[in-house]
Amino acid sequence: MPSSTDHALALHGVTHAWPDGTTVLHDVDLVVPPGRAGLVGANGSGKSTLLRLAAGLLAPTAGRVEAPGRVVLLPQDLTRAAPVPVPAFLGVDAALAALRRVEAGSVDQADYDAVGDQWDVEARTVAALERQGVPASALDRTTAEVSGGELVRLALARVLLARPEVLLLDEPTNNLDAAARARVHDLVETWARTLLVVSHDRALLERVDRVAELRDGSVRWYGGGWSDYRAQVAAEQEAAAQAVTTARADVRRQQRDRQEAERVLAQRKRQGERAFAQGGMGKGARDFYVNRSEKHAASHRRLHDQRLDDARGRLDEARDRVRRDRPVHVDLPGTVVPRGRSVLAVRGLVLRHGVRVDDLDVGGPDRVALVGPSGAGKSTLLHTLAGLLDPAAGSVAVHVPAALLPQRIDGSVLDDDRSVVAQVSAAAPGSEPEMVRAALARFGFRGASAEALAGTLSGGQRFRAALAALLLAEPAPQLLLLDEPMNDLDVASYDALVEALSSYGGALVVASHDEVFLADAGVDRVVDLGATGGPGQADETG
Repeated sequence: MPSSTDHALALHGVTHAWPDGTTVLHDVDLVVPPGRAGLVGANGSGKSTLLRLAAGLLAPTAGRVEAPGRVVLLPQDLTRAAPVPVPAFLGVDAALAALRRVEAGSVDQADYDAVGDQWDVEARTVAALERQGVPASALDRTTAEVSGGELVRLALARVLLARPEVLLLDEPTNNLDAAARARVHDLVETWARTLLVVSHDRALLERVDRVAELRDGSVRWYGGGWSDYRAQVAAEQEAAAQAVTTARADVRRQQRDRQEAERVLAQRKRQGERAFAQGGMGKGARDFYVNRSEKHAASHRRLHDQRLDDARGRLDEARDRVRRDRPVHVDLPGTVVPRGRSVLAVRGLVLRHGVRVDDLDVGGPDRVALVGPSGAGKSTLLHTLAGLLDPAAGSVAVHVPAALLPQRIDGSVLDDDRSVVAQVSAAAPGSEPEMVRAALARFGFRGASAEALAGTLSGGQRFRAALAALLLAEPAPQLLLLDEPMNDLDVASYDALVEALSSYGGALVVASHDEVFLADAGVDRVVDLGATGGPGQADETG
């Protein structure tokens, strides 16, 4: 674990509570040395809060934050900010305006002070924009006039212009197309100072030097990138599972030893009682024998009880090291579609905003990826296939039960005021309550967690609940439509999704920019919207 605090970002004993008293972080220590680091953890564990504390955007309730210099945070959702002129978004508006006034003949000292030593600010700004594929003409626009992908590229340019000692990134590749993802990956890979990135993007996390995991309120470091982190966790879990097996066997052995000791003590007591009854032992001798036997028995019981308690304690400790969020195989026999059976037939399809898909046939159990730049129409196509939007032209024929899991899991998917188990039970009215609970346990909802209201769930839990409600429904979906399912998924939810898809026997059409996920999902065909035919044309490869 990194320990040196020289030139490091350090949080010491940091606690943070919301105004309502809810504690999100308690006594957390985190030291991030120079270099590239990733931060992972369950949704709701406090990762984003930790970044905001490190950036000085939040004040800790207790503890302190130390930074080696300027800290810049690239937040998770840039679109939430109020629209501003692009130069203001880049942080160069004052210097640029003053420079232009000086170039126009101003001798005002305030303008010279505003420029300072930034006489090359315009050239640096244009260079930063060009590196991100943004034309210089963007300086004459506002952030309301650019697309989501362009806004991310502007944010990356802002980072290059700011040149902070510490860069913090919060889920920087969410909702990005392949080109924008590549730019973020390049920024991370070439960053030479201190960088901490919160992300679920496996390809991005392969580019860091170390990974910190925020789990159960504490931080643990793992050397290497994503694959190294996963390998180390897997080895730990294998050792933990073996420790549970060993500890459980020890508990059983101690229980047998105690039972055997009780049997021997009882036998000796009976032998003494027979000897006294047969007159072979006087009263004084009997009393001495009984007293000594009782003391001996009590001592033996204490010894065996202590050994049994110690064994149970070791078992509890071993169980605590086993992660409860590991995916479990889910049986989904109702989703199976025979190979070759037609599931979906698209003919001459034109979407509302002009994208042509023409003909597309999906059979069981095909797995099709929809890719393409942001705004190409992937979500529109999925909603059209699901029957939620009408096409501008052409036809869509779906021959099996279908279900769509949208990007935003809103009230159409989950009712915030109903429990997880109630919603899944409503979707599968023919299933016994015990079967529903057993199935939910395989999606990570065990015991009381299945009774939680959907509105109280974290992003990852909400995704798993929605996925369970769709896959366990009656009739089971034999065409599953997923719209950017990787957004906001924590490790446990990702594993649950991949495990569920490995059990899913129907056809899958998924929109995603995450190549690692598409490989894990077993995609065998790709429909690229707008790649080869230009905007408004779909191209299929397989």
